[in-house]
Amino acid sequence: MQKTIKTAIHLGGVGLHSGEAARLSIHPAGIHHGIWFRRSDVDGNNMIPARHDAVELSPLCTLLVNEAGVSVSTVEHLMAALCGCGITNAIVDVDGPEVPILDGSAAKFVRAILDAGIRRQAAPVHAIEVLRRIAVRHGDAYAELTPAGELEIDFDIAFPDAAIGHQHKTLRLSNGTFARELADSRTFCRQSDVDAMRAAGKALGGSLDNAVVVDGDRVVNPGGLRHSDEAVRHKMLDALGDLALAGAPILGRYSGIRAGHAMTNRLLHALFADPLGYRIRTLSAAEARVLPGAGIEHDRFAHF
Repeated sequence: MQKTIKTAIHLGGVGLHSGEAARLSIHPAGIHHGIWFRRSDVDGNNMIPARHDAVELSPLCTLLVNEAGVSVSTVEHLMAALCGCGITNAIVDVDGPEVPILDGSAAKFVRAILDAGIRRQAAPVHAIEVLRRIAVRHGDAYAELTPAGELEIDFDIAFPDAAIGHQHKTLRLSNGTFARELADSRTFCRQSDVDAMRAAGKALGGSLDNAVVVDGDRVVNPGGLRHSDEAVRHKMLDALGDLALAGAPILGRYSGIRAGHAMTNRLLHALFADPLGYRIRTLSAAEARVLPGAGIEHDRFAHF
């Protein structure tokens, strides 16, 4: 069944890239509504669809823009949380151009969704079933979708900093796996990247409270890592959030090698450009049990 939240959610923090205060609220929505962002500080055309075809490619985050040029950025962690909790219909009000970064992961979004409660709706879920391999490559980055009975994510990263190095992980995203394995993994960057971004006037809201910073073989954050492979887990979190912009759950295996937001978006464009590459399936209640969020339970994630 399609799902929305039972009661409104209110969260606030700072924008990672702008450094400005940022507040959002998430509201229930009716069946077949999908996920939409609404810029509450903008009059007129302020609705922005959470869809891959509304993405304006940006190297540091996922940026959505509507036909009037109204935008909202850094949506990927929230989109991952909504998808990972099985939310198919919601309106997200944002009071500025950026979603608050919170702690740099999706954990606080997941906690808020579970605290608000999840309401089943009287309509089936429509899923996007991948029928054949779809692949994109750009430089040394690669991403592909291949057929699978449920959403799987396989990710491989390699960084010169020994604190990250080479990491590889594969997960099936059913039965609450996202909340259990990925949601608390934070965004990360190298100290040299921090210095360069700050010099360019970017990442003004970044701090050790909302990002993991590594410098060679050292993790700069006093508390260290939440997982020894937190970096690749976060890349998988990002991938789920960007895949959620397909507009419906995906049944398929996503594989990424050094892939980022832009690569996942290019992959979705390639998928929908191939009419033989996918089909839309209306899922029965039994079939929907493999979707992300189907096995999520409030009490199991009380540590968030």
